[in-house]
Amino acid sequence: MKAIITGGTGMIGNLILNHCLDSAKISEVISLVRKPKGTAHAKLKEVVVKDFTDYSQHQALFQNVDFAFFCIGVYTGQVEDELFKKITVDYAVEFASALKEKSPKSTFCFLSGGGSDRTEKSRTAFARYKGMAENQIHDLGLNFHSFRPAYIYPVTARKEPNLMYRFSRTLYPVIKLFGDNVSIKSTELAAAMFNVAMNGADQEILENKDILTHV
Repeated sequence: MKAIITGGTGMIGNLILNHCLDSAKISEVISLVRKPKGTAHAKLKEVVVKDFTDYSQHQALFQNVDFAFFCIGVYTGQVEDELFKKITVDYAVEFASALKEKSPKSTFCFLSGGGSDRTEKSRTAFARYKGMAENQIHDLGLNFHSFRPAYIYPVTARKEPNLMYRFSRTLYPVIKLFGDNVSIKSTELAAAMFNVAMNGADQEILENKDILTHV
């Protein structure tokens, strides 16, 4: 089987990439990157993509794909709104469209986010644009699963992107006491996305509590 992933150098994407490399059922893994990470593995092919809205030079990579993972993302406030929308919506939809054209029977797992708004009316850009991406991918008719985690606790320590995430990491022992709706470990999210790709799920939209049932 063949898997393709974008965002394989990120917190969740890298964990999913490792699941794919460790799986005896997957013989080929394509990782689309902006800059090569240099991971050496017999199954892995890293491909540098200059423009994630244009896969015209990479069509062959999408042929005979069984599983696809889209894990590119940017935190609110890191970039201007126009670029935030481009990364959140356009990158995801163009990746899904290339997949639909060359491997229409593949399974597509999309890293969305809690609160995503499919009415596309939310005042919060993150919720509005994630909902917009979900809608457009849904309309392509792929075997599509969207994962909407709440707070993601990074199991491996990292430099947190902003003050809110630094507080959340510190307060995680308290946060997790509020149950399955409010937090998930990075390792749990990655495992669930991989497991759904391999085994399927009844829902197209998986909220935080649903994701945890697939760990």
